[in-house]
Amino acid sequence: MNLLPFAAILLIAAPAAYFTWVLIATDRTSRSLIEKNLGLAKAGPKHSTLSIPDALHKLADKVTPVGYAAWLDKKLAGAGRPKSWPLERVIILKPILAAVGLGFGLLSYLNSPSGGSLLLMLGMGTFGYFLPDLLVINRATKRRDAIQLALPNMLDQMLISVEAGVGFEAAMTRAAQNSTGPLADEFLRSLQDIQVGRSRSEAYLDLAQRAEVTELTSFLRAIVQADQYGIAIAQVMRAQAHEMRIRRRQRAEEHAMKIPVKILFPLVLLIFPCLFVIILGPAALSIVQAFH
Repeated sequence: MNLLPFAAILLIAAPAAYFTWVLIATDRTSRSLIEKNLGLAKAGPKHSTLSIPDALHKLADKVTPVGYAAWLDKKLAGAGRPKSWPLERVIILKPILAAVGLGFGLLSYLNSPSGGSLLLMLGMGTFGYFLPDLLVINRATKRRDAIQLALPNMLDQMLISVEAGVGFEAAMTRAAQNSTGPLADEFLRSLQDIQVGRSRSEAYLDLAQRAEVTELTSFLRAIVQADQYGIAIAQVMRAQAHEMRIRRRQRAEEHAMKIPVKILFPLVLLIFPCLFVIILGPAALSIVQAFH
């Protein structure tokens, strides 16, 4: 296969993708807010042409299905809303990656036209379009696992503080400040929501919706109900901490039970053939030589 066309399209696509990313990545929101606060923004309607990022965003909104942006925004919330992956940038990047994938697939199809090349072109375009979704979902899954792993220890720290006479929000603040990770960040964000005027129940339920962890949702709902009915928080937290430790032990036992099944396929496909070659190989050679 001649690699010269691939090298040529790579030399063209790589700089174009880089400059497109630079244009998209430029943070114009904060600059416009600063100009507005300083009184530098001109009054009256403006009739200037759209910039390249605005045009790309408008085009991406047209090709994005209805309701898909809301679903993607929910996944980004589960991923912690990384600063380098805002929703607008992801929506713009998806059709660009799809076009790049279709371009490489089209080059392969023109090099050797066939049904397989056509399917490869469509597959590369589809993969390029959904690649940001896969990255966001992967990051959200890892973040959810990290929250689930850190929750029992965080709850034990809060329980110690509450039993010592500290309030629930103060205990949450102390546990979050003494820890690192996504759970500590989510606790601090919920506390900031409470400080700006949101009710405790709304802040806690919003935290449960963002994290999408069953144990955390159960704990926060129990705290909300205890706050509504006047039940002692320490008693509820003690019961929840005991349940968290039981669930953690059950998850460890579940993972231990899955190990024999996971190791079965490498054992049969990789280890057993090597053992058969080492053990039965000399005997098989001796038998072949004896018959000859």
